[in-house]
Amino acid sequence: MLEPVSPRHTVEKIGGTSIANTDAVLKNVFLREHSDADPYNRIFVVSAYAGMTDKLLEHKKSGAAGVFAQYAGAESDWAWGDALTELGDDMIAKNADVLDDPASRRLADGFVRDRIEGVRTCLLDLQRLCTHGQFRLDRHLETVREMLAGLGEAHSAFNTSLLLKDNGLSAVFVDLTGWRDDSNPSLDERIAGALEGIDFSRELPIVTGYAHCADGMVRRFDRGYTEVTFSRLAVVTGAHEAVIHKEFHLSSADPKMVGADKVRTIGQTNYDVADQLSNMGMEAVHPNAAKGLRQADIPLRVRNTFDPADPGTMFYGNYVSDTPRVEIVTGLKDVHLLEFFEQEMVGVKGYDTGILDALKRHNVRIITKTSNANTITHYLGGSKKAVQRVIADLSETFPTAEISTRTVSIVSAIGSDMAVPGLEARALTALAEAGIELLGLQRLSRKVDMMFVLEEGRFEEAIKVLHGALVESTTNGAEEQKAA
Repeated sequence: MLEPVSPRHTVEKIGGTSIANTDAVLKNVFLREHSDADPYNRIFVVSAYAGMTDKLLEHKKSGAAGVFAQYAGAESDWAWGDALTELGDDMIAKNADVLDDPASRRLADGFVRDRIEGVRTCLLDLQRLCTHGQFRLDRHLETVREMLAGLGEAHSAFNTSLLLKDNGLSAVFVDLTGWRDDSNPSLDERIAGALEGIDFSRELPIVTGYAHCADGMVRRFDRGYTEVTFSRLAVVTGAHEAVIHKEFHLSSADPKMVGADKVRTIGQTNYDVADQLSNMGMEAVHPNAAKGLRQADIPLRVRNTFDPADPGTMFYGNYVSDTPRVEIVTGLKDVHLLEFFEQEMVGVKGYDTGILDALKRHNVRIITKTSNANTITHYLGGSKKAVQRVIADLSETFPTAEISTRTVSIVSAIGSDMAVPGLEARALTALAEAGIELLGLQRLSRKVDMMFVLEEGRFEEAIKVLHGALVESTTNGAEEQKAA
């Protein structure tokens, strides 16, 4: 671990949507115009601008091909090159949006051209090399994906450092992407080497969210790599606190669903809750990032970029709410219920392992699962095509099993301590009174979450009903939440 220059320094991450709103981030986060706080003793990790990583890899939601997907598909020798050129144009257009100073824009444009053409040359050389029978492109695609991913974060971090210099701050661009660097250190070694010699009390490090290291960030963490870099920076530098700036408050439910006047800011909770939120697709922080912070006993603060006066929500390792309660109601739509029935399963081992192997092989995420004597039911996140491939594999491996699937939704009530007497009865009564049929209910002994499986079309209505019954109607009112 590096010796911390200041025992009070923080490591802070700015997401792609926030960093794209230059004026708000500059005033509220970097310059701290709402207070007289010192702008230094902070290390910033920045994501790529919103949409850039989709164009580099593939669209996170729709799956539309970016540069990587087109290169890997090899349907056309030119399509990926055209996509890379278009991406470079988009990056240069972003430079003009972010930077007012002509000299800074020239530097930023030159940076983009150097990186884009460097990547193009590398990909062309690899393509030519793989025309020889001894070399196969598919063996190098992980490396290509890693290289392309880092391009987005390098662009936003370089621009941010120029922007801060233009506004009177002593900013330092810290490039962890390994650009033209033939070393292959561990992630912690990469971080320690890049920060060596920087005085946090006088300089503001702006660090790329992607870090090139021996284990491969994208391979291990997919699109969550930025938060893992952020977490390790906090651990390696001995940060006092980790901070994530988002474009919204972390509230008891989505205000667009239940109404802004009905939700409550969470205030304080623990890392168990953070993990449950991640499982529901509402990441306060990536699970692997939360693990590192928790082990190092570093608290995490999630703040709203556009409400700088609000202290945000704190995540601690051992926090438990003073009064048992539900803190948040959230969930997932488009969940695939995969039911595996086998009459001969009773007392026989191997079925679970076979199902898990198929899910892993087709990269299908398990949200939760249940089982009884002869049935194993998995609730899955992923594409319908991937789930159909899983079913095909299982049908071949277990020819006498009956396998079916349907689409459902899951609503989850989450809290650091949900040992509330009669909580299930209150929830079930509220759903029944609203005419919402319950397909399944799951609650584990840790009492940090309770999952309700519902028809897909009743998702938003169930969020409103359960939030009303489990959060709005409780005796621990808004005053207690604010005091937290």
